[in-house]
This record gives sequence, structure tokens and C-alpha cells, in this order.
Amino acid sequence: MQKFFSNKKMIVLMIALLTSLGLIFTSITVRNNRAAPPLIQQIGNDVVGIGGRVVSGPVRLFKGGLDDINQLLNTFQENKRLKAQIDDLAQTKVRNQTLTQENKALKKQLQLNATLSDYTQISATVMLRSPNDWRNILVINKGSGAGVAKNMPVMSGSGLLGRVVEVAKTNAKVELLSTDNKAADRFAAQIITGSGKIINGVISGYSEKKNQLIMDQIDTKENLKKGQRVMTSGLGGSTPKGLFIGTVASVKQDDFGLANTVYLKPAANLADASVVTVIDRTIGGDGNAN
Repeated sequence: MQKFFSNKKMIVLMIALLTSLGLIFTSITVRNNRAAPPLIQQIGNDVVGIGGRVVSGPVRLFKGGLDDINQLLNTFQENKRLKAQIDDLAQTKVRNQTLTQENKALKKQLQLNATLSDYTQISATVMLRSPNDWRNILVINKGSGAGVAKNMPVMSGSGLLGRVVEVAKTNAKVELLSTDNKAADRFAAQIITGSGKIINGVISGYSEKKNQLIMDQIDTKENLKKGQRVMTSGLGGSTPKGLFIGTVASVKQDDFGLANTVYLKPAANLADASVVTVIDRTIGGDGNAN
């Protein structure tokens, strides 16, 4: 029933529109006929005016609808363009942040390499690091073809990062100082106290909670202080002496007052290494190992 009335209204509107157009054309004919009486011409003019308003109303409404649609389309296109610009700006920002971080890493590595002038250096970048094995292993993009060999120490940023454990032609695996591998070949280390005494020990583990390395197998009553530097000792023969590991963060003593565990703040950023330097075990290329 509702549909019938709706169609009926449409039919009435069409009839009214056609009637208005017919009256307009008729009135124009009458108005232009000079032989028609003035009253008839006046009536014709009024009909033309009324008919014009009747016809122009829907025309203006239709034109306004077209303008609204056109404005909506323009707004949609502008919104799409602005979104694309925002995406481009976000991508540019991320790219700039990445380049800034890489630039900082390269500057640190250059500063480190300047202090290693006595050693043969092989620069490399980290190409793979598994989230499941984050604290243990990373893969660098240099291998035996570039002179990398097993057991070579690897530096990053300001200090020691780890040791090469597997070598392929074009890449190599590096085991980190933070590894939880109980069978790992640990680094021999030493602390030189304020009195000049050398305290030897081994980097035996890593505290993930503290983000600190653990040095043990030491037995001394020397007053170890926070901030004292820890270096590789060269004992064991596979690692050069004097590579910076970190600084003393805290000391744990046993019941007899002997320092048996030292926590170190690592010099290298163990969680975020992107550029590394592999150190040859020979000094100055003369083939003499430490």
C-alpha cells in the first residue's frame, strides 16, 4: 500500500510538472501575441513567473545535489591524497631514524677501530639474529673469504661482543658474551686495581635481569671499585690481551670477605649490534699469536 501511494505521488508530481510546462509555453505564446488583450497578457506573464519558479525549484535542487556529490568526491580525493602524504612522512621519519642509528653505530665503530691499530681488522654487519636465540648467536656478512676464522674475537661499539664459532665462505656465526651455552669457550679477563695489582678471572655468564656480565673464578681481598675497567687477559692463547670488556658494576663477597663474583657493565651493546669488527689474533700482521 505504501509503495502504491509513493508511486501515486510521483505520478501527480510528473503531471503537475508537465502541466506547468504546458502553461508556461501557452502563456509565452499568449504574451508574445500582440493581438491578445492586456489582461490575458498579464495573466500569461503571471503564469510564466509561477511556472518558472515551479520548474526552477527542482532544477536548483538537482543542481545542488550534483554540487554536493562533486564536493564529496573532491573531499574523498583530498582525504586520500593527505593519507598518502602522511604515510610518506611516516616512512621518511622511520628511514631517517634508521639512518641516524646506523650513523651513530658507524661512528662508534670507527672510534673503536682507531684504538685497534695494532690488530688486523675485518669490518662486517649483522645480517641475522633470531629472536629465539637473541642472547646467544648472531650472523655476520663476512666469512672465510674475507679472512674470518673460528675463535676470532668480535668487537662492537665500545667493546668486546663475542667470538666467532662457525665460519662459512660468505658469513660467520658469532657467539655472544651473554650466551647461556654452558659449553661455551669463556673469555679470560683481568682487572687492574688502583694499586696496580692484576686480578684475573673468567667471564662466566650474564644476568639478564641486571643486563650485566658475570666474572668469577677470582679470589682476592683487594678493594675492587665500581667503574674499574675489565680487559681480556690474553690467557688461553686464542684472544689478544687488552680488549675492553666492560667496567665493574658491583662486587659480591663470600663469608671470608673475598671477592668471588664481579658484575660488569658491558662496553658493547649486547642487545643491539648492527656493525662489528672481527679481530685477527695476530698483532700487526706478524703472525705471532697471543
